[in-house]
Amino acid sequence: MNTKRTPFFLAAAAILTLAACDAQPAGEPVVRAELGEAVESMPSESTAGAGEDALAADSTGPCVATEFEGVALTHCTADPALHSISADLAPSSGSNFGTIEGWAAGRNESDIAFVMNAGMYGDDLRAVGYFVRNSDRLVELDRGDGSGNFYLKPNGVFFGSNGQWRILDSDTFLRTVGDRPQFGTQSGPMLVLNGELHPEIQDNGPSKAIRNGVGVDASGKAHFVISNAPLSFGQLARFFRDELEVPNALFLDGNISSLWDPATGRMDGRRVGPLLVVKVK
Repeated sequence: MNTKRTPFFLAAAAILTLAACDAQPAGEPVVRAELGEAVESMPSESTAGAGEDALAADSTGPCVATEFEGVALTHCTADPALHSISADLAPSSGSNFGTIEGWAAGRNESDIAFVMNAGMYGDDLRAVGYFVRNSDRLVELDRGDGSGNFYLKPNGVFFGSNGQWRILDSDTFLRTVGDRPQFGTQSGPMLVLNGELHPEIQDNGPSKAIRNGVGVDASGKAHFVISNAPLSFGQLARFFRDELEVPNALFLDGNISSLWDPATGRMDGRRVGPLLVVKVK
């Protein structure tokens, strides 16, 4: 499959090409919505402790429940003084392949502030677009044209090293960033660019889905937002611009958007690929 042209597809887990020989359980299809395309959101598959009870609980962690324009959201903040950020991939084999839960197996929960899905992925669960893990570039920057949200220009890159995190549109990233960052993920579209909403995003378009994104504020904190109910691109973009007041924000994905918040026990079970891991220093 040419993922440069078709990163947005319905792919049953049974057709995944996996390196391991283990039989894989059936999974939910990966669904991406166009900006003007109305779709139903996929049902949340969360383990015990997630859902409304977890969202309503008082959290002493970095993730808090909030609401914007009548839509429930979870807002997680990464502070460079308290946290580090890295990129990783969900496992492509095993009993919980393609999930945050599968990635979390055997890890020390006390080290984790939260984990959220990163940019979009192809049918092998690998990143579509620029992706750097532990300073190792796994996928080069994609400046091509195609259909779907990823190719709605300008798209962008969330990246960083040594606690300095940034979001740039892909062209600016190519022109101005010479050193390879410790982590990076490309996705699209940009939700907010230099304080302005993406020009193609409607105020409240017909496409409603569970969605997530990330923005970096003037102090250098990274704000991760995931909706707990379907919302439009415009609503998500306005939350970043008007409530969080970030100059740049990047859409990460929709319908498969997932969060692990150890403080509340929330563990979303949707099929994911690239991950952004926020650890406690």
